[in-house]
Amino acid sequence: MTGSPPSPEREPEGAIAGYLFKVIREQIPRTQEELASDLGVDKSTLQGWESGRRPLSSTRAGNLVAMRRKLVILGAPPGLVDMLSTAMDADLLLGEILRAEPVRARLHEHPLAGWVLTRDTTHMIGWAVSGILPGVVAMHSTIPAARRGPVSSSPLLDPGLRERFFQKVRTASDVAERAGSDAALLRRQAWYLASYDRQWDAANWFDGLRRRGTLIARVDGWSPQWAEARSVAAALARQGDPSLLRDFINRSIADHDQAETANLNYWAHWLGLDRRPQTDDCFMAERDRPAWDASALLRELAVRLDRAVEYTDLYVHSIWALALSRRNLLDADPHVARELAGRVAVLLDDGTLSSESRRKLECVYYGLRTGGFGV
Repeated sequence: MTGSPPSPEREPEGAIAGYLFKVIREQIPRTQEELASDLGVDKSTLQGWESGRRPLSSTRAGNLVAMRRKLVILGAPPGLVDMLSTAMDADLLLGEILRAEPVRARLHEHPLAGWVLTRDTTHMIGWAVSGILPGVVAMHSTIPAARRGPVSSSPLLDPGLRERFFQKVRTASDVAERAGSDAALLRRQAWYLASYDRQWDAANWFDGLRRRGTLIARVDGWSPQWAEARSVAAALARQGDPSLLRDFINRSIADHDQAETANLNYWAHWLGLDRRPQTDDCFMAERDRPAWDASALLRELAVRLDRAVEYTDLYVHSIWALALSRRNLLDADPHVARELAGRVAVLLDDGTLSSESRRKLECVYYGLRTGGFGV
């Protein structure tokens, strides 16, 4: 007697937001039954939210707003509650990627082709396809490193869905490779998401792109190719090889005013400081009256300076360039200056810094200690 065929893996309609909702409940803390009572819903409804079977995004907008306020009143970390919208956006995008069929004639319709992602949305997707805890969630919660039994410790997709996701983004980038500059945004965002796959030989794959002329080793000034090269360098750094990122900083950012501006503009968008929605990468080239606050950008970069180890060189260069372009910035916020000085001091004691990053950090440290900025 043969058994019934395995059921197909269910797409995660609300898995990311649902798991984040569970994290929020545990921070209050409340049991499912207690929180359901507090929110005036059935326990089965709340269980459906947390499992992703009943997506939070299907909740009426007014009810969702009221629920978010109630969660904060009950003691939930506001930073996590604020991330629910981002998690719902990530769920939507993840589902669209899993269903997308990249066809060259319709590449502009691909979910990665017409919207520039931010860090938080990207990291939420990364949480589902790699299990890597987003920094914004770690900052506002105490999530156990592992849970016993069948209870998941992350919104990690089933293996088959993870394989399907990574195959989808790599296929999209392959099709987009033949579409030229019109598909630059799709390519670079697909490359970065693909870097979450630890089974993928990213270095060999990118070497193939370089041999075919898809990637340019050096890009002078901003262009769509500059943005692609930055994403490739970041993708390889995520996979443990910082050499291309260091080379890109030295050859395609440093001493190029337009590229320095593009790098800072992209940081501001990536970190959510420039809240304007962007449908392509052209905003990186804007040079007049930036739509972001320099002090806020310095604060965000400083907080992460010693956390994102794979991107240390890019953080160091960006802080150095930001301070150099705005000479009084290091004195603008004493609290940020003290925090940055402490993190810089720790890194300067680290023997793994590249010589160039060490030189730039020493300049920043000098400026923090003396009120001047040495170059």
